[in-house]
Amino acid sequence: MNTLPSQRIANLGLILPPAPPPAGLYKPILVVDNFLYVSGQGPMQSDGTLMTGRVGEDLNLGQAKLAAEQVGLTMLSTIQTHFGDLDRIKRVVKVLGMVNSTPDFGQHPLVINGFSELMADIFGADNGVGVRSAVGMMLPGNIPVEIEAMFQLH
Repeated sequence: MNTLPSQRIANLGLILPPAPPPAGLYKPILVVDNFLYVSGQGPMQSDGTLMTGRVGEDLNLGQAKLAAEQVGLTMLSTIQTHFGDLDRIKRVVKVLGMVNSTPDFGQHPLVINGFSELMADIFGADNGVGVRSAVGMMLPGNIPVEIEAMFQLH
């Protein structure tokens, strides 16, 4: 993929929401050696509010997948705000996707695909896909999805 990530975002017509302020005592991003670590992000909407709802109760699979995609946009906004240059990202290394779901919901990987598909669209089919875990749990503020990630830098 020869197009820079910032150009792909523009070409896809994606709108990044505002970067959320930290919700506790932690750094939104941290660079160590050649790696960028991003703290858990929720699905921030363009108006600055977080999406809410429990998958399997308030949201169906399709809505949850869209929430995971929104988390991806939120994460890109956080990186841009606190790191500056999305084009310095070489590849996605590791993703941990957490889904706020009912105990009987078992399609957590399909939800987190919303995030992973967005990263593949922006960073390419190879560099946009890293190793990944997807789990179900209760999340703060009743957000449907929280994702943290690690990226390799150029």
